[in-house]
Formats: sequence, structure tokens, C-alpha cells
Amino acid sequence: MDFDYLVPIPLSPERLYERGFNQSAALIHEAGFTVTELLKRIHSEKQSKKSRQERIHQKQVFELIPADIENKVILLIDDIYTTGSTLYYAAKILKIGGASSICSITLARG
Repeated sequence: MDFDYLVPIPLSPERLYERGFNQSAALIHEAGFTVTELLKRIHSEKQSKKSRQERIHQKQVFELIPADIENKVILLIDDIYTTGSTLYYAAKILKIGGASSICSITLARG
């Protein structure tokens, strides 16, 4: 698969502090690839604490880190896929930022 950037789904600063690492970034790093941070997560309640309906109807939880992504192909990496809303909102903000194509890979389905 050809891509310009391998982008992990980010944790909020609070979650990153609690956990000590970003599991999606670790997957990229351990596979021998370069991590490109293009997204910043806005802190909210843990996804695991939300119902399926709350996850599906949440507001945008990502901000784009300034970067030249115009016409770039981006591969998003996440650890677990439940409702798809995380990937939807990440892809949406990247598309608004000018990316030409966004694909995703997740490790597990929940």
C-alpha cells in the first residue's frame, strides 16, 4: 500500500499521561515505520465509558496539526475499531485539511 504519511490516532494529553504511551504510535514504531503526528485529540470522556449511541453521535474530537497534507495519501492506524466514529472524525478533519485519500488499519475489532 502506498502512502505519504502513517498517522496514529492520538490520545488526549490527559490519556497519554495516564497510559504513558500511545498504543497506535507504538504499533507504527514497532513495525519499523516513521510516525507522523498530524492530529491532536481534544480531551473527552473515555470511549470505553460511552454507549454505542454516544460514540456515534459525538462531536469532532480532533484538530489538525498544521502541516502540508494537500493531495497526500494518509494511512491512519488505530488499535481497536468499535463503531468507526474515531476513524470517521479523524478522516474527516484530514480531508478538510486537503488530503486526497485516507485509509485505515486497525489491530482489532471490538
